[in-house]
Order: sequence, then structure tokens, then C-alpha cells
Amino acid sequence: MAPRANWKGFLRLSLVTCPVALFPATSDTEKVSFNQINRKTGHRIKYAKVDADTGEEVANEDIMKGYKVDTDTYIEVTKDELDDIALESTHTIDIDEFVPKTEIDSRYLIRPYYLVPDGKVGHDAFAVIRETIRSMNKVAIGRVVLTNREHIVALEPLGKGLMGTLLRYPYEVRSENEYFDDIQDIKITKDMLDLAKHIVEQKSGEFEPEKFEDHYESALTDLINQKRAGIRPAAKAAPKTGGNVINLMDALKKSLANERQSAPDAKAKGKKPRKAAAGQREMLLPISGKRAAKEETRVQEPKKAAKPIRAPARSKKAG
Repeated sequence: MAPRANWKGFLRLSLVTCPVALFPATSDTEKVSFNQINRKTGHRIKYAKVDADTGEEVANEDIMKGYKVDTDTYIEVTKDELDDIALESTHTIDIDEFVPKTEIDSRYLIRPYYLVPDGKVGHDAFAVIRETIRSMNKVAIGRVVLTNREHIVALEPLGKGLMGTLLRYPYEVRSENEYFDDIQDIKITKDMLDLAKHIVEQKSGEFEPEKFEDHYESALTDLINQKRAGIRPAAKAAPKTGGNVINLMDALKKSLANERQSAPDAKAKGKKPRKAAAGQREMLLPISGKRAAKEETRVQEPKKAAKPIRAPARSKKAG
């Protein structure tokens, strides 16, 4: 099921306009997430909005925004006042200019979105705007309002649609000078640089994101599955700490030798990396039902189950 659109409005290039919808291009819903629970009862912790002075709970309709100017002094701003200053980009993405993609500093990139025609009308206008951007080999810069804030968005063709990437404003990007000024100027010899280049060549490959595996996410999944099965998680061995590098040239030579030795082995095995496409819902053990029998072949039980650490998780909902 496709996610709900974050924004709906119009995309406009001069006098060419079409209705569009903006969808998030990324998702965190497949990651393992936790709730806070009461250690004594196992009930979920709930948070209430309370007055800082009186301690009384405040209803949503009585909550407004305030800008802090001093201790306990706030300038109150209403929703109507915010709506009054909202710009036209609240409902329209106006393309203001076209720039080369290579000129956009990666520090300004925030997050990507998918832009598609909204409804059955306007597909022709959408195609004209998309193909115009594609033919110019540039990125279209526009403005869009999300969560009451105006953002700069960079639009570029992606297949049949458009990908819009939110950009930061200059005041949001810190200068590198305050961090890099204390880095020493080191002269690297040609031999060192050549050795380092050989290491890079041994490690070079194609960008294949399906090879990436979130090792921490996998460890979380294994931990949860073990605890649900009543298995005591094994103690983790202390990590090995590497010694200080005494001779940089020796370290480079040793690194290159290790890479050359491991490269043929990896090719000979021909082992494909584990795909990270499966989300937590597929990897976690089911509670019950038909899927349980099917998943038993995927998760191997140990020969001897250790004594459970504690009672099974409570299914009672918080009151």
C-alpha cells in the first residue's frame, strides 16, 4: 500500500501548471523500534502535556506556539497569524531557476521526495516540465511549504516522475573552517600515495546498495527473536583493540598485501552478499498462526534451550 502524500498542490513553470502530489522517498518504518515500559508492571509509558507551573494537563485546543525571549517570557503566535504570513508556495511549487546539479553542495541536501501527477488530469503538462528539465541536463529549483515551513526543493527527472530533494538554507550549514583550521599540513611521499592508491584499486567496485546490511538492525532482530524463544543471549566477547600505528609505510604495505590476498578468495567463493531488502516484519518471529510453521524453517532452534531470563512479554494494553 502506497504511503499517503505529504503534500498536494500545483507544480508551475511560468504559465504551465499541473496538479501534483509529494510522497516521501525514504522510510524508517521497517527499522526495529522500542516503546518505553514500566519495569514493575510491563505497561507502556504514556506522556501527558502538562502546565510547567501548575502541573495540570492541558487540552490540545488550549496549546499554542510561543517564542521564548527571556526566562518565562514568551511571544505568543496563533495559527491564524502563521497562516497569514504563509507564502503562495503553500499550494504551489514555483520553479524559479535551473542550475547544474554539480553545483549543489551535498551539505545542503536534506531528504528526497517523489513528485507525481495528482489525479487523471495534468499528465501532459507534467511530462512537458519533466522532459524540459531532462533535456536541459539541469536541476529545477523551487519552493514548497511543509510542516508550516518553506523549503527550497531541487527537482530532477527520475524515470516517469520527478525526484524533489529538500535543501538547507545557508544559515543552516556550518563553515568547515572552524573545524579544519587545526589540521596539520602533512607532506605525503609519492611511495605512500602509490601504495594507498593500490589499496583503493583493490577495494574498488560498483555502487550496489542492495549489498548494504545494517548489522545493528540484524543484531536487534536476533536479540528479540532469542528473547521471545526464551533463549539466553550469549555474552559478547570483548572487542579486539588495534595497537598504535608505528610506521605508516609498513601499515600501507601490510594493508595492500591483505587486500590482494583476500580479493581472489572472495571471487573464488562467488558468494553473493546478503540482501537487506527484508524488513523487521519478515525477520522477526511470528507470535502465532499459520506463518509460525512456515517461519520455523527459517529460524533454527538450539539443541538445548536455556532457562528463560524472565516471564514472557505481557500482552495487556496500558490502561
